[in-house]
Amino acid sequence: MVKKRQERQEGGRAVPEIREVAFSAPAGRPAGVEVLTLAELRDRADACRLSTPHRPGFHHLLLLDSGRLVHCVDFREHVLAPGDLLWSRPGQVQHFGDLTGAEGRLVLFEAGFLDAATAAAARVEDWYGPAVRHPEGAAARAVDAAMRALHQEFGELGGLPLEIHLEVLRHLLAVLVLRAAHPGGQPGGGDGTCEGNATYVRFRDAVERDFTHSRRVADYARSLGYAPRTLSRATEVGAGVGAKEFIDRRVVLEAKRLLAHGDQSAARIADRLGFADATNFSKFFQRRAGTTPIAFREAVRGGAGGAG
Repeated sequence: MVKKRQERQEGGRAVPEIREVAFSAPAGRPAGVEVLTLAELRDRADACRLSTPHRPGFHHLLLLDSGRLVHCVDFREHVLAPGDLLWSRPGQVQHFGDLTGAEGRLVLFEAGFLDAATAAAARVEDWYGPAVRHPEGAAARAVDAAMRALHQEFGELGGLPLEIHLEVLRHLLAVLVLRAAHPGGQPGGGDGTCEGNATYVRFRDAVERDFTHSRRVADYARSLGYAPRTLSRATEVGAGVGAKEFIDRRVVLEAKRLLAHGDQSAARIADRLGFADATNFSKFFQRRAGTTPIAFREAVRGGAGGAG
């Protein structure tokens, strides 16, 4: 991994911003994937840098084997116990808690490393998927076996020609992400039917594309050809919240990312997110996040905690 630190000037002093983290393959290893343990991560990474917010451009898939680990993804804190599976995705702001005593296996991979069919089946681009999963029984054993096979293959580079080794890694990673995406054996989202799932996915993708232009359910319903109640029903099942709540959460998340990641004023962020002015944006943010935009920025810039 290669980490890029960004700073801005404030009052003549450098103020750290959230770091962009680009993927970089270890020397002598194939591009696009890296497999390591938490012990190896502790040995080679600066704990202070891991514990401050950063924004990787690649996936993290972590299976905790023992101990306890606190990990924050997009300003939400998750407490992992042994057997829990963490999946954070490119562009999400995250930071590690205390890694002391936590043991587990970690896979870092770029989205393009998987073939298109696997990426679609595992819904790797579903940024709304749960960050933590809790596989049990046979599902947990299947995830563990897939993770174990991938780690073993990654450590045996000399056993095959590089191009063959790369394809084996790709296939083993495909097994792992498919197991991770469906730990209970059932597809997630939707109302149990192809039609209901398709409705939610279309709405989700439309929100991702247009949330800076509209926060009205009626606008999305009209553009997609559904009744507002149909969108709300599909979203409640697919995401656990109503359509309006879904839209507002996406806007709040982007606001948090902009506040934490850059130094734009509230007025500029309000304009980017489609608000009439900074006052309306500030009222919306405080109502939804429980704090003012400036207070949120100060909290998240102050360290790993505070902004959850």
